[in-house]
Amino acid sequence: MASHRKSRTPGTRVAGIRTPALATAALTSVALLSQTAEAAPGEDRPSLEEVEKKVGDLYRQAESATEKYNAAKEKTGKQRKRVDTLLDDVAKRTQKLNEARSELGSYAAAQYRTGAGMPDTATFLLAETPQDIFDQRQVLDRMTGRQKAAVDDYVTQQTETMKKRQEATESLRTLTETQGDLKTAKATVQKKLADARELLSKLTAEEKARLAAIEKRKQEEAARKAAELARQQAEQEQAREEAAQQGGGASEGSGSTGSTETPPADSSYGTKAEKAMAFARAQIGKPYVWGATGPGSYDCSGLTQAAWKAAGVSLPRTTYDQVNAGTTVPVSQAQPGDLVFFYDDVTHVGIYIGNGIMIHAPKPGTYVREESIYYDGDSAIHSIVRPA
Repeated sequence: MASHRKSRTPGTRVAGIRTPALATAALTSVALLSQTAEAAPGEDRPSLEEVEKKVGDLYRQAESATEKYNAAKEKTGKQRKRVDTLLDDVAKRTQKLNEARSELGSYAAAQYRTGAGMPDTATFLLAETPQDIFDQRQVLDRMTGRQKAAVDDYVTQQTETMKKRQEATESLRTLTETQGDLKTAKATVQKKLADARELLSKLTAEEKARLAAIEKRKQEEAARKAAELARQQAEQEQAREEAAQQGGGASEGSGSTGSTETPPADSSYGTKAEKAMAFARAQIGKPYVWGATGPGSYDCSGLTQAAWKAAGVSLPRTTYDQVNAGTTVPVSQAQPGDLVFFYDDVTHVGIYIGNGIMIHAPKPGTYVREESIYYDGDSAIHSIVRPA
């Protein structure tokens, strides 16, 4: 087992006393033995870097499963409404069918009592399939006008009722499938989060401190990159203003930044974006809970959906759909209110608020917060989308 603890050098103070090299070595040995005792027999203890990567991967997998859960939940809700509507329609049509059967039965009873006419009316009540109905229509030529009307009504109600019953059966089958997808996604999220917690629980206090230091360095680098993006955007804005002044109102996008630059968002977008950002800021400090859409907690796409809803813009529920709900713009031209998507599988999203900073619901165990869009590195950014 390769140790990743930093051993004390000769002369290190322990509890205020300068220890000789021999004592330091002994303390180091005790620490190593303690680590070995914590590990399962024959188990290779992973390095801190491996643990950090594994935990990060598990959180991203959990977030991916969360978005699948969100999609399945939305689909299940819609399918359940469809099933309820169809069953209600079937019930109404069955009632009408029974009324038509009753009227038709009255003709059959009258024919039986009087012996008048032909008892063909009664045979319609035995129809069970469309073929039966087709065959029995041939007797209509031998019936009175009122009998024909009663038969037509009965046949129509029976045909429509059978059709709706079939639709309801198929919808119930689809609902069962989506409920299965929902259950699977939920189990996956719970498993990934449990695995991450288990890995973190095995860390020593020193390892947790080192992990926190690594995270702090990453945040500092992310903040530096955010500041650099803010500087670039400020320069672009200044160049646009200068170009407009020199050209007497020349078209946006001309000037030193090039004619291919994406034009700035219009004023109406800015108004909506301010409302969305104001809502997002008001949620800062609320916990991340997977599958949550507020008001007490959110997951990432639940927060962005709720924020833009406050601005009067309806976004889809999942990151997979939100990424297609607007215009894609370069990172360098992101504007407040834009959505920032992450990772190749588009499983995370935040709301850009300017200066390289976004508001997002990061992951389980955290809270809605402001953070650099580079919080997980440049390569993590998938795209920037302007939703309205």
